[in-house]
Amino acid sequence: MSSQPFRLDPKTITKAQLAKTIDHSLLQPQLTDEDVVKGCELAKRYGVASVCVKPYHVSLARTLLVDTDVAVGTVVSFPHGSSTTATKVFETTEAVANGATEIDMVINIGKLRSGDIDYVQDEIRQVVLAANGALVKVILENAYLDHDQKVAAYKAVESAGGNFVKTSTGFAPTGATIDDLLLMRATVGPSIQVKAAHGIRTLEALLEVIGAGATRVGATATAAMLDAFDNIDAVPSSAGKESGY
Repeated sequence: MSSQPFRLDPKTITKAQLAKTIDHSLLQPQLTDEDVVKGCELAKRYGVASVCVKPYHVSLARTLLVDTDVAVGTVVSFPHGSSTTATKVFETTEAVANGATEIDMVINIGKLRSGDIDYVQDEIRQVVLAANGALVKVILENAYLDHDQKVAAYKAVESAGGNFVKTSTGFAPTGATIDDLLLMRATVGPSIQVKAAHGIRTLEALLEVIGAGATRVGATATAAMLDAFDNIDAVPSSAGKESGY
């Protein structure tokens, strides 16, 4: 096994590779069934990595995407992470039974901030077990955490068997920052990937977070970002810089 984490190079990435970094987000509370159908059609057309839908839309998305390589993901205890562990386990089990192959779970933020890292790690482990092989992306909601809490949470994800550390839900005051992505990538081992979410709406921002180590990105501006790729002669010069957006 490589001792280096899997990374993409924003200077040489192709459009097809770029599309496969995107989890097309369909999580806004007002979205209708028709909106989700259109969102899945967009995801299929652009060949993204996955759609991330609300739990009750998993079966619909699975039906729409069954003959494609676009995965169906959903959220657990979203967006606050405050459900009991048993509830999170049930949500995960049901989601997988309905066809989800990727799970984005929110940790118990209050427990982490209270210093109860054992609770947080055990809860992640139980969700991983319930996922039964489905990818588990663990949302830390960095906006509410200090440096030490972030590091402890990232290590807990790795110890519990999670597949990704993820920055944000999209519902906190702030989202992904380059500093946080660099810290995430530096803290976890090469088998753990990094997902950036919240605030990534332009091609330049997408390439920037990839340069910082993200291999998945939650986004709603999928079409605009990928269409912009067709209209550039070179990667924007700011890609990979250590800054926010």
